[in-house]
Amino acid sequence: MATAKRDYYEILEVPKTATADEIKKAYRKKAIQYHPDKNPDDKAAEEKFKEAAEAYEVLSNEDKRKRYDQFGHAGGAAGGGFNGGGMTMDDIFAHFGDVFGGHFGGHFSNFGGGFSGFGGQQRAVSRGADLRVKVRLTLKEISTGVEKKIKVKKYVACSHCGGTGAEDSKSYSTCTSCKGSGHITQVRNTILGQMQTTTVCPTCGGEGKIITKKCSYCSGEGVVRDEEVVALKIPAGVAEGMQLTINGKGNAARRGGINGDLLVVFEEEPHAELIRDDNDLIYNLMLSFPTAAIGGTVEIPTLDGKAKIKIEAGTQPGKVLRLRNKGLTAVNSHNTGDLLVNISVYIPEKLTSEQKERLSNLDKSPNFQPSEEAKQRVSSRFRYIYD
Repeated sequence: MATAKRDYYEILEVPKTATADEIKKAYRKKAIQYHPDKNPDDKAAEEKFKEAAEAYEVLSNEDKRKRYDQFGHAGGAAGGGFNGGGMTMDDIFAHFGDVFGGHFGGHFSNFGGGFSGFGGQQRAVSRGADLRVKVRLTLKEISTGVEKKIKVKKYVACSHCGGTGAEDSKSYSTCTSCKGSGHITQVRNTILGQMQTTTVCPTCGGEGKIITKKCSYCSGEGVVRDEEVVALKIPAGVAEGMQLTINGKGNAARRGGINGDLLVVFEEEPHAELIRDDNDLIYNLMLSFPTAAIGGTVEIPTLDGKAKIKIEAGTQPGKVLRLRNKGLTAVNSHNTGDLLVNISVYIPEKLTSEQKERLSNLDKSPNFQPSEEAKQRVSSRFRYIYD
């Protein structure tokens, strides 16, 4: 069983609201951490190095990032490296060398004098939990796309304290552990020289301050339970189990952090007569024996209502009629499936004596006996099924 891909934002350790510069800095940090020069003969580090590059390839591209935010890995934003062909170390060096000012792939020369990392120090920001909801769609809604409004029960920012968790602006004191910076810095000696690491202050959780008087409405949490109406714009062609991500519509974070996302999972409501097969639709049409024999016009259901189709004389059971572009539009595409009509013929189960006599007389006619060609067609079809 294939291993599920990790979330690209999780790989680079950035929020989904991260700017292009923040994504670039995060990738630069990861790439240096797992660079092969720094981790010789370390296959695990090499895989993480490639994983970070794949995440950056998608998140640094506006169009790919938009598709990934909506549909995750299933949206086709990436999933296989450059052009879907697999990502090599040479690919990474060639494509992302500019991230390091053209020196990507060279040996690191800034170890030993006190390696301090990259970018400015940032305070830790809490993030609200994601929410997952299910939305049922009819085939008609799937065929055209639809806008829906749903009620979501979730945590929202406390209106009394504005999400801070404090009773008022004076209900704070500076954290004594980190002196208000939100971070604790440590220096340790390694074989590469001195390494300076910065971690979130465990006392204040990275906020740099301590609440001295908690909000009486939310007990200092900064969030309360409530309900929100969320508008969804669902594109045509979505399928059962596909997921749409609505950024920032999940649970609010404690004390003014970043909201989580709303993950909308689609459920397909079965149609009374039509069956979905990817982007095609299937309708099982049962003809009467006379109609199959002499032909005629019959009415069949479509997503737009009804359609009349012509039945040729001598139509055989198992024949498939194809109505072009009467199926579903593929998601994020202009390709449209077909409506396939599977023909079967109803054989009467009860006959009167008079009907039996008539059929017995007809059975003696040569054209009521199957031809060798017809026998071969049936034989070939069943041989294919059982093989």
